[in-house]
Amino acid sequence: METEDRVDILKEKIQARKNEWGNWHSKNPSIWLAFEKFSLEAAASGRPRYSHWAVMNRVRWHTTIETTGKEFKISNDHIAFYARAFCAKHPQHKEFFRFKPLKEELEIRRLRGLEP
Repeated sequence: METEDRVDILKEKIQARKNEWGNWHSKNPSIWLAFEKFSLEAAASGRPRYSHWAVMNRVRWHTTIETTGKEFKISNDHIAFYARAFCAKHPQHKEFFRFKPLKEELEIRRLRGLEP
């Protein structure tokens, strides 16, 4: 298989992951509201950076311990997309979370000779 064919497949996988998150996100808007609220609180504390995993774990705590009703199962695969969405919506905090490339992005870079 040609390199660009493999790159195209990886790009499709990235898009599929984004779509899966987008579908879940649209059905669970309260998760975004909590993630955004807790991220803004963390940013307002004066910290230059913070963990998006820690924020999402606070959301998990909030939805399972502090509230009643349906329990949400939040996939770890969605956390990076929430953090990226937060930084896109709040560009003044674009450096607040550190991002690793998605595994498919790393593989694309490797295939193109940009990573060892």
